[in-house]
Amino acid sequence: MQASKKPQVKPSQPNFSSGPCAKRPGWDLTRVKQSAHLGRSHRAKDTKYQIKQVISMTRHVLEIPDNYIIGLVPASNTGAFEMAMWNLIGHLPVDIFAWENFGLEWAHDVINQLKIKDYRLISSDYGVLPDLSLLRENSDVCFTWNGTTSGVRVPDANWIPSDREGLVLCDATSAVFGQKVDWIKLDAITFSWQKGMGGEAAHGMLVLSPKAVERLRRYTPDWPLPKIFRLLKNGNLIEGIFSDETINTPSMLCVADALDSLQWIKELGGADSTIARANANFDTLQLWVDQQDWIQNLVEISAHRSNTSVCLKIIDPDFTGLSLNNQWDFIKYFVFLLENEDVAYDIAGHRKAPPGLRIWCGATIEANDLRDLLPWLSWAFKRSKEKFGPFQKL
Repeated sequence: MQASKKPQVKPSQPNFSSGPCAKRPGWDLTRVKQSAHLGRSHRAKDTKYQIKQVISMTRHVLEIPDNYIIGLVPASNTGAFEMAMWNLIGHLPVDIFAWENFGLEWAHDVINQLKIKDYRLISSDYGVLPDLSLLRENSDVCFTWNGTTSGVRVPDANWIPSDREGLVLCDATSAVFGQKVDWIKLDAITFSWQKGMGGEAAHGMLVLSPKAVERLRRYTPDWPLPKIFRLLKNGNLIEGIFSDETINTPSMLCVADALDSLQWIKELGGADSTIARANANFDTLQLWVDQQDWIQNLVEISAHRSNTSVCLKIIDPDFTGLSLNNQWDFIKYFVFLLENEDVAYDIAGHRKAPPGLRIWCGATIEANDLRDLLPWLSWAFKRSKEKFGPFQKL
């Protein structure tokens, strides 16, 4: 093999992690600190106003319907989705669609923690969308709009009937701000600040439809709810959670940072603009992938490919002939080379996914940085082959 030549130009911003994701272009901690109410009670007038601003601007930039309520809740997207499941499901049968790690985690909780007896798990391998037509009319449904660890997304919500009886619970954390989410088809939607917004972790957003609120008021789960999950008090919705209050103490630095991100998105032109940026980034990466003979998108059907968390697989015969452990060793060395050059951080595929790469293409990524990364991927692959050759095949 010809010795690999190191590229000369490096991305100015090497953070291509799929979560937490890159900060917005031009982000400045000093600016965020100036607006943060540090050392203040989260129940004070100024801090409550800032929380209210985050909720209001989230509704505006994402075009969330006026009759949906939005709350700031603990524990990132995970906490928000767990809260939705523990409060809402159990009244009807449950269909769970899963095609990657987090969808399977939600399935585990439905089956083994909440112990729902009438459930169906409709799953598929990484890179493949399961058969969505299997959705039952009289069931609640849990699914992930964009599978962050598999690079698979639903192309739309047309598979969900508008007049169905059950609720639709959607983990949309790596979809919002990058894909058009059909809010009207969904009843409980969750996401975090750390993905498409490039915000900080530990806080989640919970969006509920009028139908979900009605379920909350009329249905009491059989299991006890810890304080951190409770949305009702004395049988009534705790409306402050969906206005300017929080269940527990939030980080006001994170709140100020979220507001900074939302203001940037608003100035860009809202979610339509961030979706356009993500699409352009994905097109740049996918065009390059299509020109290579050693790498492919993990997802074969183009309409199902994520434009944010793009998962790639190496198809070079020398790599595919390796044992699974050796494939992961190859990937670890591949990403080490890039990190050692300060070119790209944290782009190895998820540990539960097939060995490969995962590159974030959301709106906070600059197109020039992505283009500058591409020659380095080829360089790292060649260097890795030099390191691991001759390959030890099974």
